[in-house]
Amino acid sequence: MAEKKMISSRYNPSEVEGKWYSTWEDNGYFHQEVDKSKEPFSIVMPPPNVTGQLHLGHAMDNTLQDILVRFKRMQGYNTLWIPGTDHAGIATQARVEENLSKEGISKYDLGRDKFLEKVWEWKDTYHERITGQLRLLGSSCDWERERFTMDEGCSKAVREAFVSLFEKGLIYKGKYIVNWCPKCHTTISDIEVDYAEHDSHLWNIRYKLEDSDEYIVIATTRPETMLGDTAVAVHPEDERYKAMIGKHLILPIVDRRIPVIADDYVDPAFGSGAVKITPAHDPNDFEIAKRHDLEQIVVIDKKGFMSESTGKYAGMERYECRETIVKDLESTGDLVGIEEYSHSVGECYRCGTVIEPVVSSQWFVKMEPLAKPAIKAVVEGETKFIPERFTKVYLSWMENIRDWCISRQLWWGHRIPVWYCEDCGEVICTREDPTVCPKCGSSKIEQDPDVLDTWFSSGLWPFETLGWPEKTVELEQFYPTSVLVTGRDIIFFWVARMIFSALEFQHEVPFKEVFIHGLILDAQGRKMSKSLGNGIDPLEIIDEYGADTLRFMLVTGNTPGNDLKFQKDRLLGIRNFTNKIWNASRFLMMNLDDYEGTVPVDEDLTLEDRWILTQYNQTINKVTDDFAAYELGEAAQSIYEFTWNYFCDWYIEMVKPRLYGKVSEKSRQTAQYVLNKVLTGTMALLHPFMPFITEEIWQHLPHEGDSLMISQWPEVEDNEIYDSSIEDMDCLMQAVRAVRNIRAEMNVDEHKKAPVVLQTENQHTAEMLEENQAVFVLLSNASTVEVQQGYNEIEDAAAGIITGVHIYMPLKGMIDFDVERKRLAKEKKKLDDEVGRLEKKLGNQGFLAKAPEQVVEKEREKLVDYQLKRDAVVRSIEKLG
Repeated sequence: MAEKKMISSRYNPSEVEGKWYSTWEDNGYFHQEVDKSKEPFSIVMPPPNVTGQLHLGHAMDNTLQDILVRFKRMQGYNTLWIPGTDHAGIATQARVEENLSKEGISKYDLGRDKFLEKVWEWKDTYHERITGQLRLLGSSCDWERERFTMDEGCSKAVREAFVSLFEKGLIYKGKYIVNWCPKCHTTISDIEVDYAEHDSHLWNIRYKLEDSDEYIVIATTRPETMLGDTAVAVHPEDERYKAMIGKHLILPIVDRRIPVIADDYVDPAFGSGAVKITPAHDPNDFEIAKRHDLEQIVVIDKKGFMSESTGKYAGMERYECRETIVKDLESTGDLVGIEEYSHSVGECYRCGTVIEPVVSSQWFVKMEPLAKPAIKAVVEGETKFIPERFTKVYLSWMENIRDWCISRQLWWGHRIPVWYCEDCGEVICTREDPTVCPKCGSSKIEQDPDVLDTWFSSGLWPFETLGWPEKTVELEQFYPTSVLVTGRDIIFFWVARMIFSALEFQHEVPFKEVFIHGLILDAQGRKMSKSLGNGIDPLEIIDEYGADTLRFMLVTGNTPGNDLKFQKDRLLGIRNFTNKIWNASRFLMMNLDDYEGTVPVDEDLTLEDRWILTQYNQTINKVTDDFAAYELGEAAQSIYEFTWNYFCDWYIEMVKPRLYGKVSEKSRQTAQYVLNKVLTGTMALLHPFMPFITEEIWQHLPHEGDSLMISQWPEVEDNEIYDSSIEDMDCLMQAVRAVRNIRAEMNVDEHKKAPVVLQTENQHTAEMLEENQAVFVLLSNASTVEVQQGYNEIEDAAAGIITGVHIYMPLKGMIDFDVERKRLAKEKKKLDDEVGRLEKKLGNQGFLAKAPEQVVEKEREKLVDYQLKRDAVVRSIEKLG
């Protein structure tokens, strides 16, 4: 057993945290080899973008993972937590291009290869930053197995996945309408489109029937796209338009003939019941056009400017063209009305630019054959969502999934492994780079310039990080992984793709459980964002409060799947908790000079010993159960309450006379044993949540082993559970609180010793109180304690009642009755005035109608508080007679 040492007088996180992280990493504690004799527990870290930096979402996500991993490691599992970073195609390329533009350089000036060299340099620089930040947080991941989505192994896995799907006919190239970002100059998938409410207009435009005075009014939010209209659609059962179906309209301004078609998609109740069809610039119109064999006319190019096909509007920016078109429609008399209109508009999730739907030749994955087994696996419980309600979110998206556009018009990323032969037109997709066309032997072959969607590679993350497509011992031992910890905002982006990819390539789900956490909001309940300026830098919190405080704040009050409000005052409360633990530990160490570790027999244990050992074992049981249910916030709260409320506030105070040798040497040794056992075990329970301070304290306590993080998780010891001690100690503590309340109500100086009489009709309670008089005297600051059987009211004494016990404090000599009566009368008058003022205010209907609800509620709370205080004063006056 290691010798006891003394810790410093004050806890300084900056001195402790870096020291212990380096010790853990240098000694290889984060790394475990495959051990078939142990049950595996594995997690893959959701890879943060390599260009980013740690934000509070990352901090919470990685804290939750680290808590689970540290817990399982201490339980003896063969534990693996794989860290890694994501190349983040669009985001990284945009950052590098932006950086180069400051030097007046574009990617085209450099060319593809030289530009990619710059991106790799950028990646190496920022990779060190993000991994350094994860270390500061205390993440105990296996850095020896760290991965990057574009490392050699992951690149090989991506190539294998693409070629395999291509060979099965599940990857195809086709023209389709896609979401295009005019600023990022690339496609983005449906789930990468953010929707925001925009205040706009509905322009009502008259489309005249050919050779007739009749017309149809069309309402549109995008008049500039009318230049690409190739039809007007109505519902086949709409009586207003039945006679027009099959006839032609004249497109205003353009004077092009376009047909009136019937399609069930049209909602006859919306607007005029007729809609313009622009196949090249609206996904729904694109589908209608396919059904009716309509022409696709591109009128907006990929930079957001009007195309050459738009005549005099060519070269205009799309919104400039909108204004011009509206003026032209007014001049021709075809604009029949403008309405104010608010609607949801798609924006690029990276840059916020309004998305332009365009028809483009892209690579797609056929989703229906992949989605079916992914739906089945979750329905049948092979992968479970925690909380369960997120199962519906997942299934709803999977059941309505469209083919996935996987090509991106970028240079940074996994380049699509397809080549085209210039001589014979052969499309070549192979696992190795070809040098000649396999069909005609020509060397004139050129690779597709596009790269794959970032999510294509990260969708393989749970098994590519374990060595796939090779058959490795890690893949055999740790796959499927145990749990995925992730935010509710990327169920579509990432979770779903990992599930269908794993079932396709591994024929097994990628993880048994998905532990979903919410988002971190500001104190007002708003999502943190740059535009609101309400973001919090976790590194600043770590610098000021320490990583342990940040971690504990992120997990306490956090329930699975629910958002968490960030409140800075909670950091202060948790810092106070770390100081409480530190000071309690210092006190114990100062009283362990002669500690021999002798295990006491049951007869040597006092009531407070049996009580704290019972509470400690019950805490072990509850915390372990909470871990199993992923109720990590509940687990942390249980440890907090046990440590602060029971161990520090009560038990340590109770045993001080024994430690100081005022009882007996045997009693001192027993107290030392219980204090050390409980504190050492509590540090183990707390370690997953607060790894740094617990390691520092544990190392200064008598212990076995090299590190707390690789020690054994505490287990319940049934022989140290004393059920009766809970009820007995609860009675004793309630009696102490009653005496303290009497002192406060009667204004008895807390430092003045006072006689106390305890009356009970229960013989066991009387004996328990008699046996623990010394503890009671200490905690209540009593001069004497008399235990009486039976209830007999005592005159000139303040009284308190708890279950089964009446408590009396004779007041003679404790207070000046006349002075106290005057003080209480004055206090009652002040409280009467406050109660009256608030009752009048809350009875004012004008105030109730005009004041904000939170203001009214605050006034109601004040009224209740003043009423309770007044009731207490009245009771005190009655006691004085």
